[in-house]
Amino acid sequence: MRIAFIAGAFPNLSQTFVLNQITGLIERGHEVDILASRPPKGGKEHPDVEAYGLMAHTYYWPKPSAFLGALARHPAQTLSMIATSVLAASACGEPWSLELVLKGILAGERGRYDIVLAHFGNLGREAQMLRDMGALDARLVTVFHGYDMSVFPREKGPRVYDRLFGHGELFLPISEHWRALLVEMGAPERRLGVHRMGIDCKRFAFAERAPDADGIVRIVTIGRLVEKKGVEYAIRAIAQLVEHHQNIEYVVVGDGPLNDGLQALIDELDVGKFVRLVGWMGQGEIVALLASQHLLLAPSVTAANGDKEGIPVVLMEAMAMGLPVVSTLHSGIAELVEDGMSGYLVAERDVDALAERLEALVCDPARWPAMGRAGRAMVEREFDVEVLNDRLDALLQTLVS
Repeated sequence: MRIAFIAGAFPNLSQTFVLNQITGLIERGHEVDILASRPPKGGKEHPDVEAYGLMAHTYYWPKPSAFLGALARHPAQTLSMIATSVLAASACGEPWSLELVLKGILAGERGRYDIVLAHFGNLGREAQMLRDMGALDARLVTVFHGYDMSVFPREKGPRVYDRLFGHGELFLPISEHWRALLVEMGAPERRLGVHRMGIDCKRFAFAERAPDADGIVRIVTIGRLVEKKGVEYAIRAIAQLVEHHQNIEYVVVGDGPLNDGLQALIDELDVGKFVRLVGWMGQGEIVALLASQHLLLAPSVTAANGDKEGIPVVLMEAMAMGLPVVSTLHSGIAELVEDGMSGYLVAERDVDALAERLEALVCDPARWPAMGRAGRAMVEREFDVEVLNDRLDALLQTLVS
């Protein structure tokens, strides 16, 4: 099959789930293009981008400044796209834009695809507009994650996906939590099925966790420094923990707009001896770091603007490597982390409960191995990318047959 992935920033190191699907479908013999909004701003690149030659198959949507050039090269096509884009935007309740015209021209130039696979509902909605314009002629599959199920409908209204629901062929929320909400929003159940994001378990070596000789308990958080990651509450919980346990080392991996505020909080709580913000790391560095840690702390919260997680991939990676997890009852996390089995789950923003659960694990490392084994078993059973990519391949094959 010839498949187009519709993506935002690409290649985005924080969205390895998109990359895993792309490479998985290439390995299964399909031709894959990526139609993306823009390259990411700086940062490190996942090694698979080079290994699979993905940049040679990545096409970025043109900027508005390219309009006059497009009009000069393709006058008839450009004028036709202007007319059809007005109707397509109106059908989705969007204002007309030059960007939509230029996207239509690029999509048309790429030729016919069998499948268009859009990650995030807002991009699936955009792909439907391109289909309405005649720029894309393919079956449309939309994967729903988090922002597109929380912030986007809040901004655009509860009927934002009506046209997509009416015309898209397949809708794949990444959790049962989002599936239930999609049904409430009007998605047709016969074209709806949970398809989880996953990881390549072979890349994450399992090891039972045990105390190190120096007695330090090493705790890690990995993610963008944005509100929904809840890092503020993690730092406050660590501050409580170190009042009675000085053998703590807490590392936060990631960059983002809250970096300076979080550093100020560390200084205010006087926990700089125990807490470090170390910036972003590449995939290999993250795996190496996880191998040296004992516990993962992932205190996700619903942001003030409604933004939520899906099921964070870093939880899968840490659990696959044997780390017990302390996280929150947020979005679909409870579909991965079994409370009391592979870790602990507490209410969002409950600093006292986070500190209590961390203390329970710090004081009883004998629990770590069993929790690590339970976590690895869950990831292998439900979140292994090879199994998931086989399922996705079968779904897509059925869709075009």
